[in-house]
Amino acid sequence: MQSVNIHEAKSRLSRLVEEAAQGDGFIIAKAGKPMVKVTRLDAPEEGQVRRLGFLAGEIRVPDDFDRMGAVEIERLFGLHE
Repeated sequence: MQSVNIHEAKSRLSRLVEEAAQGDGFIIAKAGKPMVKVTRLDAPEEGQVRRLGFLAGEIRVPDDFDRMGAVEIERLFGLHE
């Protein structure tokens, strides 16, 4: 997570907020001392357990998923020549 000083944050706020909304949060520091962390609203908090289904709609499981590699598996067990 990148750290920016207050002056830089003021100059680049729109861009930094856009990046945070995409999941790349940042820390605002004053005189080199971290003051606040900016993250997207739905970002998991430290120590929070990730919930099942967090990739819903992000990946696609092929229709033949349960048959993928069947020939190779059968060959390994001597069931297919």
